[in-house]
Amino acid sequence: MFKNPFIKQLFGSFLDLAPILAVVLVFQVFIIRQPVPDVGSLIAGTLFVIFGLTLFIQGLEQSLFPVGESMAFAFARKGSLFWLLAFAFCLGFGAAVAEPGLASVAEKAATIASHSNRIGQTEAVKVSYALGLRITVAAAIGLAILVGVLRILRGWPVYYPVLFGYAGIAVMTPFAPAEIIGIAYDAGGIATSSITVPLVIILGVGLSTAIKGRNQLTDGFGLVVFATLMATIFVLAYGMIL
Repeated sequence: MFKNPFIKQLFGSFLDLAPILAVVLVFQVFIIRQPVPDVGSLIAGTLFVIFGLTLFIQGLEQSLFPVGESMAFAFARKGSLFWLLAFAFCLGFGAAVAEPGLASVAEKAATIASHSNRIGQTEAVKVSYALGLRITVAAAIGLAILVGVLRILRGWPVYYPVLFGYAGIAVMTPFAPAEIIGIAYDAGGIATSSITVPLVIILGVGLSTAIKGRNQLTDGFGLVVFATLMATIFVLAYGMIL
């Protein structure tokens, strides 16, 4: 039965969620000492999460992963720096915009900014602010992936862009509005989540495999951390400008 890839992935998704469920149940029963509310909905919701996670991973492995890796190989062999960098930026931008967590947090941030009188109270203003925040983060991720690809091509050490990112955050934070700092620090982690991270890693590993003299382990990874730092820098700038 476990030779079937879908069944195997389904069981793996259950094992991934099991520690979370165990923690919730232990604290609910033994610490709070109250019955679990609406057990039926809890079980149904857990099954939905397991099936959803399984289908999501299967979809990535069967569609986006092969396409992303093959395109990385194709661009590397074609030798066109412009189109490779354009592809890297568009991939990072598109993946970040598609992150459901980023959309949700951007809407919440717009609501909070409106309540604190940082922006207008109208719905149109809040929608515009949320959209601007999403585009800002997506552009940051796209630029970060572009720089990461350039790093792989040039053979730069991975810590160069990381040190630049941390230095930029340290310099900008004291001048940014207090309301935007927490959002900026979380933006990178939110934007580099379930969709962005696999695609970015596949791109990095694919390029390091296709380019002679590059190592998959030392050159193929390290794109995600700079993306998170760049998103923080861009959101801090977004708050300062507005």
